[in-house]
Amino acid sequence: MTEKKDYYEILGVDRNASEEEIKRAYRRLAKKYHPDLNKNDKVAEERFKEISEAYEVLSDPDKRANYDRFGHAGVDFGPGGFDWSKFTRYSDIEDIFGDLFKDLFGFGFGRGGRGGLFDDFFRTAGERYPERGRDIVYELEIELEEAAKGIEKEIEVRKDEICHDCKGTGASGGGLKTCPACGGTGQLKRIQRQGFAQFVSITTCPQCRGRGKVIENPCTTCNGMGKVGVKRRLSVRIPPGVDTGSRLRIPGEGEAGEWGGPPGDLYLIIRVKEHEIFRREGRDLYCDVPVRFAQVALGDEVEVPTIYGDKVKLRIPPGTQSGTTFRFRNLGMPDLKGHGRGSLMVRVNVVTPKKLSKRQKELLREFDREEEHSTRNSYHQPFWRRRKI
Repeated sequence: MTEKKDYYEILGVDRNASEEEIKRAYRRLAKKYHPDLNKNDKVAEERFKEISEAYEVLSDPDKRANYDRFGHAGVDFGPGGFDWSKFTRYSDIEDIFGDLFKDLFGFGFGRGGRGGLFDDFFRTAGERYPERGRDIVYELEIELEEAAKGIEKEIEVRKDEICHDCKGTGASGGGLKTCPACGGTGQLKRIQRQGFAQFVSITTCPQCRGRGKVIENPCTTCNGMGKVGVKRRLSVRIPPGVDTGSRLRIPGEGEAGEWGGPPGDLYLIIRVKEHEIFRREGRDLYCDVPVRFAQVALGDEVEVPTIYGDKVKLRIPPGTQSGTTFRFRNLGMPDLKGHGRGSLMVRVNVVTPKKLSKRQKELLREFDREEEHSTRNSYHQPFWRRRKI
């Protein structure tokens, strides 16, 4: 089976790309490789399938989070596999080519009842459709112990909210009047004639910003903007098992919407600090335990800390070699989806003392002489003689 390409590479975007950047990249590529523009071109069709599948995953925050953590294994399209045909239906073509029509003719196709082809002709003068607010991205750094157990954190977020004094109108006491520049339509129309052809371009009125009305008495609270910048303290729950790069979505805590639209969402990007004892690899934790030569030669029992605060006893068998690793199951990091924990991998390393007393030196020399005269064990032969040729 051919290995799938990286979705970010397919769309040509960075792994930290915003939703808007991903959408722009998809539209640009979809216009180039769409089957309706490349009849009987199998190469373009396969490329369009790749582009559509990548966008299906990266445009969905939950699917993108699973893909960032688990790769293609974290993306499940169900028993039927990925349905790319839905990207060739009218509703999607409407979205892909909307910007192209707007650039050429001043109007475009749209979704959700706003900015559509017929809406631009028949909507009421100055009417605006609700627009969803922008999402906010917040980076949160936590300790490894907090990532293991889960924790509730209080964060402070700066964002724009609807001004309560003017209810988002920007005017004090309802002081709005018809825009003199556009006559209340919210749009400016320009007609150009070239020979027998006539071109009409329609743009948003810059004076009223498409409202169709201008403010006579600006609100003193928001200075006529309709929004105010605020600081909000939020309590967020971090689930056990998060890792650096994990994305958590908090609905409705983003920027305020326009024209009565809903607010955006808040996305937490998790950063887990490096730990002084444990090293993380997926769900497993690794740590090194320093021991004396006598402990591995004769055998011993030592205590090993865990990320959960308690300790476990490690039994070192006699004759253990330096660098040997022991596994403690279910003492690693929890799975983000609740499928158990990883393991704690403990490696014993013999520490060579840098300073020895006179008595210690005498005992070591005596031990070395005993080792040198033990010729029965092939281990004590020169290493080049023990080599098998």
